[in-house]
Amino acid sequence: MTARLLQIPVLRRYLVPFDPKRVPHLFTDVLVIGGGIAGIRAALAVDPSLRTVVVTKDSLQHSNSAYAQGGIAGVLDPLDDFSSHVSDTLSAGKGLCHKDIVELVIREAPERIRELISYGAEFDTVGGELALTLEGGHSHPRVAHALGDATGMEVMRAMNRKASEAAHIDLWPKTFTIDLLTVDEVCRGALVWNPSHGRTFVWAKQTILCTGGAGAIYRETTNPQIATADGHALALRAGCELRDMEFMQFHPTVLYIAGSSRHLISEAVRGEGAHLVDCNGHRFMADYSEAGELAPRDVVSQAITQQMARTSHPCVYLDLSHVAADHVRHRFPHIRKVCADFGLDLARDRVPVRPGAHYMIGGITTDQEGRTSLSGLWAAGEVTSTGLHGANRLASNSLLEGVVFGLRCGRNASDAAIQQADDFTAPRIPSVSHQGHPQTDEALDLTDIRNSLRSLMWRSVGISRNAHDLTAARQQLDFWAGYVCRRDLTEPAGWELQNMMLVGQVMAAAALERQESRGVHLRSDFPAADEAQRNHICVRAESIEA
Repeated sequence: MTARLLQIPVLRRYLVPFDPKRVPHLFTDVLVIGGGIAGIRAALAVDPSLRTVVVTKDSLQHSNSAYAQGGIAGVLDPLDDFSSHVSDTLSAGKGLCHKDIVELVIREAPERIRELISYGAEFDTVGGELALTLEGGHSHPRVAHALGDATGMEVMRAMNRKASEAAHIDLWPKTFTIDLLTVDEVCRGALVWNPSHGRTFVWAKQTILCTGGAGAIYRETTNPQIATADGHALALRAGCELRDMEFMQFHPTVLYIAGSSRHLISEAVRGEGAHLVDCNGHRFMADYSEAGELAPRDVVSQAITQQMARTSHPCVYLDLSHVAADHVRHRFPHIRKVCADFGLDLARDRVPVRPGAHYMIGGITTDQEGRTSLSGLWAAGEVTSTGLHGANRLASNSLLEGVVFGLRCGRNASDAAIQQADDFTAPRIPSVSHQGHPQTDEALDLTDIRNSLRSLMWRSVGISRNAHDLTAARQQLDFWAGYVCRRDLTEPAGWELQNMMLVGQVMAAAALERQESRGVHLRSDFPAADEAQRNHICVRAESIEA
């Protein structure tokens, strides 16, 4: 598959100034950045004879993986088959999936799910067999789930316990990764920060990046506010290639109650029979797709957006009143409780929903082994672009991708590190001063800028896009970056904002470059798919200042 290259100016190679003689140094064999499903699976795959450090900027319990509700897809029913799961994935991906990667991941799925069970993850069962549900875009019930609608929480509980028991793994929560360290175009570890120790150079023989997604760039999102695209940004600054950054998947059904935080309403709710109706009670999905409520996410999100515009109403509604109430309450205990907190009965009331940013399909370009374009750096999970999802991710393929590529990255990084001799001498790396950059003592209102950025991305780089809005967004983002990204900020809130700004610039540029509609990327000025543009858009840093 062909690719087009975009080059994006990057104002700084490193976000913060540093003097290597005045920063503590730590040495490890393998450094894993990120504590979600991909990061923990990678750490568990490293040879126990090697020291492995896992850093995550929040607690181990707080990641996109832990928030996953629906489940993990795999061919686990004798009546199902690999070719069907492959076909569904390719169909959802709208021509941009890499079939070899799809085959690889789908065929590993049953083994990886059984592995999670061996770790102690307790999936829901019926009659002693795994309970499998149907989700949008799937032609067969194949989604294994846990605790009804809290699969990610249960999977991460089991994996975190196993990691905490592994003698070779050191877990560093509440530790922010500021930048990757590179020497002679080879990744040699990372510069990290935490409140107790300040900045630390962590030198590693091999580094694995598993930092998750970018949903917090948008005002409306299912993601926790830690999903600020840090891994995408630090990889770009280090010289890595990113790919398909225009493809942000918007989940169709996010609980919409003014003034409250947004809560995901799982795909599985529609899989169990929920109807989507507008403010007039009209069940509208049949107007947009023969698959109705079980159409792929891009189709449902775009249909909801259009129906909201037609009715001049801020949301649509999920209706489960025709499904047995006891089944609804048993199947979705977490979602039922969230709704009850707002006075809604999931089994009887119409639940207000609208789309929200959910999953970053684009990311760091990797091959089938998890290798990036930067020597010494591997990557897995939502921070990557593996070729599995194409232009639209099939429901419940994300946790699966995390465990498949987390395992591969862990094994490959481990094999490479074993071949490298111990060296406890820090590589020569020059000081970074930023003295040539203009500075001001005027304080920035980081919260105001962050909210403005998120609103701009939602309006102009959201579900429906056009050249005028994308061009204006790029200009505004460039302006903000000119005074935000040149500053020496001193805390994670500032570094997150700088990362969000850079990735927002990349996403807007890529969305402007793709002059067609494909999957989750809808251009109102180019409403049809164009076979001539069925290719990847790759992004690299054009120029990086010190």
